[in-house]
Amino acid sequence: SANIENGCKVIGDEAFYNCYSLTRVTIPDGVTYIGYVAFEDCYSLTSVVIPDSVTSIGVGAFASCGLTSLVIPDSVTSIGVGAFENCDSLTSVKIGNGVTSIGSSAFEGCSSLMSVTIGNSVTSIGAYAFRYCYSLTSVVIPDSVTSIGDYAFRGCSSLTSVVIPDSVISIGYAAFEGCSSLTSVTIGNSVTYIDCYVFGYCYSLTSVVIPDSVTYIDGYAFGYCDSLTSVVIPDSVTSIGAYAFYECDSLTSVYYQGTAEEWKKISKGSYNTALTNATRYYYSETQPTTTGNYWHYVDGVPTAW
Repeated sequence: SANIENGCKVIGDEAFYNCYSLTRVTIPDGVTYIGYVAFEDCYSLTSVVIPDSVTSIGVGAFASCGLTSLVIPDSVTSIGVGAFENCDSLTSVKIGNGVTSIGSSAFEGCSSLMSVTIGNSVTSIGAYAFRYCYSLTSVVIPDSVTSIGDYAFRGCSSLTSVVIPDSVISIGYAAFEGCSSLTSVTIGNSVTYIDCYVFGYCYSLTSVVIPDSVTYIDGYAFGYCDSLTSVVIPDSVTSIGAYAFYECDSLTSVYYQGTAEEWKKISKGSYNTALTNATRYYYSETQPTTTGNYWHYVDGVPTAW
């Protein structure tokens, strides 16, 4: 065990680095900063109470520790790069309302992490932040978040649904790639660009509605989503990249919000036969009087006339 004296303001860089037999530590009130890899590789450290005085948790501060649960108080404003990376016994995390940024790889490789509560002041979720959190079943992204980094939730293979709020402007490369249990996704209407592999290899995804803020769907954005049966594409889309819907062999219905003439104007990259061969429907608010494939919403569900 380690008792840090009262009056201490900073736990310095590498202070308890590689203390693999350390089982208990008391961080006193008054500490404002936990330094670079301060407790990294403390494999036997199963719990820690971070006092309300702490405002910043440094790079790798608790990486590869034995922590099982974690509460980050509202006083903390930033979680450093890799701060809790590879804490593979960590099952639950509550991130306080003072945190504005979750650093890159902050919880990467926390393979037992099932539950995350993200505070309502977070504006950015860093690259790799929750990558390979295999046990994570659900996550609520608050409407304070404006950006989700590259690979942020890649390989979260137990994640079943995700709602990306309207506040989010950018979703990084492969942010949800390999979320193989993901059956439902809601994309907020501030996103303008669906990046490469964002939902690639999401084998359980059956339908998706692309909001009318989106202008470009990049290559492999939905690649290998072989359970995807329907997609709603807005008339705001001007370009669909090569391989965007590659190997989406179950895709049968494309609900386009524009006209046949507008569809023809969209630049479509190669290897999108699943998209182009699917039955295409064109939006009509009222029942059409002409022949052809048309659709409208019935209780929020795309439905053919």
